[in-house]
Amino acid sequence: MSEQTHNETTENNENETNETENKEIEDIKNLEIETHKDEEEEEIIQLKSDQLEDLETELVVQSSDLKSQPIYSQGTFEELNLKPELLKGVYAMGFNKPSRIQANALPVIINTKNNLVAQSQSGTGKTGAFTLGMLNCVDPKLNETQVICLSPTHELSTQIYTFVCKIGQFTNIQPLLVIPDAIIPQTIKSQIIIGTPGKVGDFLQTKKINSKHVKMFVLDEADFLVGQRGMKDQVLKIQSYLPKNVRVLLFSATFSVGVDEVINRMVKEPNVRITLKRSELSIDKILQYYINCDTSDNKSIILSELFGYISVGQAIVFVQTRATCSSLTKLMMEEGFPVSQLHGDMTTDERDQSIKRFKEGKTKILISTNVTSRGIDILQVSLVINYDMPIDENGKPDPVLYLHRIGRVGRFGRSGVAITLVHDETSLKQITRISEHLSRPVNELQIDKLKSLSDILKNLKDLTPLKDSPTTTTTTTTTTSNSK
Repeated sequence: MSEQTHNETTENNENETNETENKEIEDIKNLEIETHKDEEEEEIIQLKSDQLEDLETELVVQSSDLKSQPIYSQGTFEELNLKPELLKGVYAMGFNKPSRIQANALPVIINTKNNLVAQSQSGTGKTGAFTLGMLNCVDPKLNETQVICLSPTHELSTQIYTFVCKIGQFTNIQPLLVIPDAIIPQTIKSQIIIGTPGKVGDFLQTKKINSKHVKMFVLDEADFLVGQRGMKDQVLKIQSYLPKNVRVLLFSATFSVGVDEVINRMVKEPNVRITLKRSELSIDKILQYYINCDTSDNKSIILSELFGYISVGQAIVFVQTRATCSSLTKLMMEEGFPVSQLHGDMTTDERDQSIKRFKEGKTKILISTNVTSRGIDILQVSLVINYDMPIDENGKPDPVLYLHRIGRVGRFGRSGVAITLVHDETSLKQITRISEHLSRPVNELQIDKLKSLSDILKNLKDLTPLKDSPTTTTTTTTTTSNSK
């Protein structure tokens, strides 16, 4: 065979391969997603990313390298330079165009070597942004750990792992979930490690995870990971085990005051920062109320009365301590309510089973410590109740924690209701300060108007922002912002 004939044959084979890959992608784009047993999980899959676009707010992109080429956001997944097998996964999951955070973050991850700090509201596609970035950078032929992704909880790590498996289903990339009680192979050859800081740190320290080939270090809910004393130390220790030139990607819905020093220490230049404007941080589709219970003892009585009126949706009740979680769960079960609980003293299997029962609708109320406040997607949740005030480690009202808690409703732009129980002058001042900090009103729902809550929740079905109910009164101490 002549050299010219050989080259022509090779070129034809390459063209045929590309045509086959393109046809497979088009076939997958036209497929209807089959119904799975887990309806809630399927609902997430069927949320198209053009729906996410409508609920995105303005993002500000800043690069530390002023001489670098400008980074342009992309309007289609094809323009993002994703590998063909990842495009198949994207379209198989029902996504048809990137959300704004994906369109801005993925060009940085894929086309540059910059580190990244990215902020975007809950339910806007952050997980898709960093998982596609992780998968796209991995060499599937190298059976060594190349990416480490951390999150603060078992539940969120499991959720990320499941998403990576689904969107990477057409690749040969093997992810591994590294959390307490997870099944870990004797020799770890998985290209992507997803887990919690404690367990991942232990495996790096004992060299069970080989860090030699790690080129990307990703933190989800980064402000919490670097803002909590114990976790911050673990995260910094993990980074010290990684190669000096490892890329660092930090993603979060919020970045708390005081974490800048740690972030600057972790994220070296050149870096890109994608942030929300200050006025865009709260979630305007969530109706926010407080109920004055007069005394602490009355809170459980009013909670029980409140749920006696509700006939739609599911709810998460946030408490501050594990002891309160257990005692309140027992009390509500004795009252005949279908309740699950979630806190740090439970085993991984117990926590998984509790979340599973709640997702499947076998229980309607989830009583939880702050372990559920970040990143967990349960779309049928329409009500969040702050049984205990969200406070920081110094006992001060914590607007960031409040924002994450109430963000469990309003997922993917949906409407929802958040209620905070106050019982004295101190707790009333705390919710007022949170309201003022977020520049959003928190209205009083009077005890004799609790029956109206069921009607408010029923009106959420249209998924549009709700007007204040006529059965509520607005506190004069809160401030309403006109900015959108």
